[in-house]
Amino acid sequence: MDVITDEDRRARLAQRHRLLPRLRTDDVVRIADDVVALHSTDPVTVMLSAMVRMANPSIAAVEEVVYEQRALIRHHAMRRTLWLATPDTVRLMHGPSTAREIGRQVDGLRVPLQLAPGKPYASTQGAHSQLVTLLGFQGDLLRTRPSSWITGAYAYAVTEDWLPGGLGELEEVTAATELARRWLQRFGPGTTTDLQWWMGWTLGLTRRALEGCGAIAVPLADGPGWLAADDAPVDEPEPWVAMLPALDPATMGWKQRSWYLPEAAREAFDSVGNGGPTIWVDGRIVGAWAQDKQGEIHLHYFEQVAAVRRREVDARVVDLKAMVGDTRFAVRFPGNIHARILG
Repeated sequence: MDVITDEDRRARLAQRHRLLPRLRTDDVVRIADDVVALHSTDPVTVMLSAMVRMANPSIAAVEEVVYEQRALIRHHAMRRTLWLATPDTVRLMHGPSTAREIGRQVDGLRVPLQLAPGKPYASTQGAHSQLVTLLGFQGDLLRTRPSSWITGAYAYAVTEDWLPGGLGELEEVTAATELARRWLQRFGPGTTTDLQWWMGWTLGLTRRALEGCGAIAVPLADGPGWLAADDAPVDEPEPWVAMLPALDPATMGWKQRSWYLPEAAREAFDSVGNGGPTIWVDGRIVGAWAQDKQGEIHLHYFEQVAAVRRREVDARVVDLKAMVGDTRFAVRFPGNIHARILG
């Protein structure tokens, strides 16, 4: 098989992740499925990741799907990451009181816990926060609506009350095989390392999942990779630009990122690989952006970008400001460049 070039991969990304304006849709569930799941660690990520892919962006429309229809479920899963996905996908991933309110109601849960004492990342956390996190991993609680886009605090609901039938208990390899198939369809081609990192699996489980889903071995520009069994080439896309939020699926889909992340743009990520808000031009990260406390959007370019493309980016800034209106938000995992953008 011919080498799948970086340009081929960027073409797949643009079309399969609905980053081309002509492919936008107001079907929020379809948007989530097209990226397997939306990152939800930051409340704002869900909203912006969905809205930049919508024909008629609307916070209310996303909230209707998530909180009224409950067609997308928020759940802690792979890599201890918070995701928003369809019930079907969440059940594969799994194999309203806030935490503070639970702590107030149960005296014993207000006891402070010393986490990782003596380590650089040591912290003190209330027992109630640890409890609801563990109950979430166990599948007994689900996070529902955030209290704001700044604090990241969520209300909780008993899983069976929010999602009739609960999360189920699928066998590990069966669930992993189907998840691997979906990831390859949306993010392929990718490497074994990419899939293992995205899923947070062991290498053994990753290999069994790739074998089980019939993944096809292919050569990539920088080494061996995998395609979904039903993968088909895509046409070269038209030029495009995008302003993506922190932790957007397109930013966080792969561990090996050189085909879309130039060396000069690595400051768009933090030291452990979390991507902050990014500027994309034709499938590559060329810059970063940040919202200040007054709601203004500030840009930083890592490389020279033609004036005509910068004007397109400026148009996306106008779109972004229209989406969020007066809402202010925080970025919990900003890239290393983030603070310098804001001065």
